[in-house]
This record gives sequence, C-alpha cells and structure tokens, in this order.
Amino acid sequence: MATTSLLTDMYELTMVKAALHAGRANRHVLFELFPRRLPSGRSYGVVAGTGRALEALENFRFSAEEIDYLLRAGVADDTLAEYLSGYRFHGTIVGYPEGELYFGGSPLLQVEGSFADAVLLETLLLSIYNHDCAIAAAASRMTMAAQGRPIAEFGARRTHEASAVAAARAAWIAGFSSTSDLEAGRTWGIPVSGTAAHAFTMLFDSEDEAFAAQLEWLGEDTTLLVDTYDIDTAIVKAVELTGGDLGGVRIDSGDLFTEVKHVRELLDRLGATRTKIIVTNDLDEYQIAALRGAPVDGFGVGTSLVTGSGHPTCGFVYKLVARAAADSPDAPMIDVAKKSANKKTIGGRKFALRSIDDDGLAQAEVIGVNAAPRAGSKDRTLLVDLVRNGEVVGAEPLAAARDRHEAARAELPIDAQRISNAEPAVPTIILDELGRELDNVYAAGQPAKNI
Repeated sequence: MATTSLLTDMYELTMVKAALHAGRANRHVLFELFPRRLPSGRSYGVVAGTGRALEALENFRFSAEEIDYLLRAGVADDTLAEYLSGYRFHGTIVGYPEGELYFGGSPLLQVEGSFADAVLLETLLLSIYNHDCAIAAAASRMTMAAQGRPIAEFGARRTHEASAVAAARAAWIAGFSSTSDLEAGRTWGIPVSGTAAHAFTMLFDSEDEAFAAQLEWLGEDTTLLVDTYDIDTAIVKAVELTGGDLGGVRIDSGDLFTEVKHVRELLDRLGATRTKIIVTNDLDEYQIAALRGAPVDGFGVGTSLVTGSGHPTCGFVYKLVARAAADSPDAPMIDVAKKSANKKTIGGRKFALRSIDDDGLAQAEVIGVNAAPRAGSKDRTLLVDLVRNGEVVGAEPLAAARDRHEAARAELPIDAQRISNAEPAVPTIILDELGRELDNVYAAGQPAKNI
C-alpha cells in the first residue's frame, strides 16, 4: 500500500512545525474523534472504517519523496523535515469496534500520544470515518427496511473508484449480501454478483437471442433483465427458454410495487413459481420500506448507498480534550474544551457503555468523563484497544464487524426501526467522576434525558 502521509490537510503540518519551534511538539495529549449529534432523521449511527484506518495508520510514513515535496512547497522547513523523516505513531488508540452502533457524543476514537504524533492523524482518521460510517448507516437502514431480503450493492458507477471499494466494504458490514465491485471482492473478500445490463440485450437482433446467449453461458440460475422492451413478452420468452426453471428476473423501471405484483402473478401462471424477482431503479431505504408488502425477493442499490442516502458525511470532529501540564512523563493531565458558540466540547478522557435492560434492549449511551460509569449486569462497555504503543492490536476479520453490527442493532428498541423522521433510539447521558449527570452540550446545550 502506498504511503498515506499526504492524505492530510496542510495545517496539521504547520501546527507541528510551530509546535517544534515552540517546544510543545512532545507534550502528551489526548484527542477525541466524535459526533456532536446524529444526522437529522437518523436514530443511530454505525461504526465503519476502523480496519481501513488501522491499515492506513501503518502506512503513514514520510519518505524522501514526500519530504522533498513539502520542502519545495514551503510547507516544511528543515526542522519539520527532520522530524517527519522518522515519523511513526508511537501512541495509543482506543475506540468503538467496527460494526458497533453510536449516538450523539459517542467517543468513537481516543488518540493519545505526543501532540506531534496525534495531531498529524486528524485528517486521515476523519476522512475514513466520515465516509465509511455514512455509508454503513445508510446501508443499515436499508437492510433493516428489507426485513431479511438480500440487497446487492452496485454503486461503483456512481462514485469515485476508490470510494466505491470502501463503500462496498461498509455496506457489507451493515448487512448487504454482495457487491458488483470486483476490487472490493478481491480486497475485502466480499461476495460479488452481477449478470447483464440493457446493453447486452440490445446487442442482439432480438431479445430471444440475447436471453438464449445469457442462459447458455451463465446458466439457468442467472437473472434476466426483462424491461428493455416489453416486460410481459420478455417473461413469457424467458420461461419458455428455461422450461420454468429460470433463476430470476430483474425489473429496473416503472411503478415497482404494481409491476412486481403483476410479474409475480404472470410467473406463477406460467409455472415459474420458484423464479425470484429482483428490483433496482435508484432505490433507497424509503422505497425499500414501501415494498415490504410486495412479492420482491431481493434488491439492488447503487446511488443512494454510495452517497449516504442524503447524509454523505457524519459530521465527526477531532478535538483536543486533554493535555499534560508539563513535558515531564509524570505531569498530570489537564482537561481542555472549546467554548465556541454552537461548537462547545467536553474535555477529559471518556469511558462509554451501552445500558441494557432485562429484556436485552438498549436504554442509553452512558459516557463517563475521567471515570468509568457504573455498569449493570447486562450493560456493555464499548471501548476496545486498537493501537497500543504504536502497534496495531485491534485488527480483526471483516466478518466480525458484520456479526457485531447485527447483534448491536438487535438490541435497539422498536422505535429505532422508524425510517422517516426518526429520533435518536436512546439518549446520551454524560456523567462526571462522581457519577453526576452533566449538561450534554452536544444536544443543543440541553441536559440529556434520564432513563
């Protein structure tokens, strides 16, 4: 993998340059990556990108080529160049594991080390998490709306080529069944799927010819696209060619709810009772939910998935929340926080748990500042070690994140299944060291609700 060191904003480097000259670059600090609140209309968020971030961190190096560019561009001076030439992240990162849910104020990552070590990672971490979590949240809402019916991801033609691979990964974590993107399949081991577009049908002199060719070379389990010309005519011919053993038909246009009912009736009447109906056509979670009562066997989603279905980013921020009082190793940490209007932060080291009731349902996101909140017998602690003294310790198979997401989503109360005008599924409660509730400045300055 190529170096990731220049996938960053210039001001990260200019801050380090100034800190080196001011004698503060080695000051011990704690940064936090978190959302102030969930995107409007969302009841929960999904953590995705953790594995990608850990890989990117291991490749965050400045070679002679990068340093030469920074010197020529006037970004670095000799002091900064010397520091960057030996840069390795030596600190510690704890965070929510991939696939977990999050809510407003959740401390998704806490990055601890020297100021220079930690501040350089801001843009890298934010770019990965803001993108992947947005895709995973949209995907989770779609798989929830599908109620167990499979959804194939095929957004590669609707976004940047690198983003498409990351989007397929995030979607699979949130329950999608496959991807059309072959690079995503190769890189992440995601099942791939795909058959033919309208262009294949139009390549032949007749639809019959096109179907016959596809069936001969892809087998009768293939899915035929039946709306290039006339749907009824196409289905009759498809059933005739397969003796009723056709794997599936895909519909990519029209009033889908009405169309699929008609297609199901026609297939059954022709004896193709086992033929599945797959629908596409710019679907999102709202349209999938509207098709709950229709005889649809599977969905394909592209554009709305890779654009976050209305929320292409999560609004995560990366803020300094504590710093040492001096450069000595035993110097105490001091909480620091922004006071800016509408951008206040909460200083201090965070601990987090999910409060779970006796029925196994989530009740609250409880965050302790500088002390772990008291946990009940069914509560789950949320932070895990990801990097320890510069070494990645939190890497795991992608399937673990997928399983974790399914389990975490199953804990949500029934209200979390609302698609339209959803509210946060559980409140975020913030406690001080003594267990007293603090004002939740991320909830428009209002105190969090008690449970």
